[in-house]
Amino acid sequence: MAEIIPKETALQALNTIIQLHFEKTLEKKRAVDLQKKELWKLFQIFFIFLSLVFLAQTQSSRLQCRHCWVPIILLSLAHLIFYVSVAQTLRCINGFKYQRRCHKLTLGLATERLRQIKMRAGNRNDDGDVVGDDFEIHYQEPPETYFGKFKRNW
Repeated sequence: MAEIIPKETALQALNTIIQLHFEKTLEKKRAVDLQKKELWKLFQIFFIFLSLVFLAQTQSSRLQCRHCWVPIILLSLAHLIFYVSVAQTLRCINGFKYQRRCHKLTLGLATERLRQIKMRAGNRNDDGDVVGDDFEIHYQEPPETYFGKFKRNW
């Protein structure tokens, strides 16, 4: 049997849920922006490093094949570190985007329920009670098709 809850309590609970998920949505947006800045820093550092190595190689008076193995190993190691760093950063960004999407879906559901309760209460013109199931909001997750945009096709 469903529990009967005073309308004011239900409205307050829904407003709290809405506020929480709105703040979480903003928090995840800031986290994505911060990760994107980190990604740009990685790109900048990597290309500056490449430029310095190539500049040093071209300025060298000993430019012979037997001396090229050190820069080749150094650049290969740098590429590997760069690739792992970018992959980890992109994984973090995708995780934050997924969490943000979940919070946005939950926020939308809570807002819709709040609107419905207010409309029902406005139509009745009374301070009626609300059935417990009307304001219970479960954490929402996007459909399986949402994951398609995170998959690599290479």
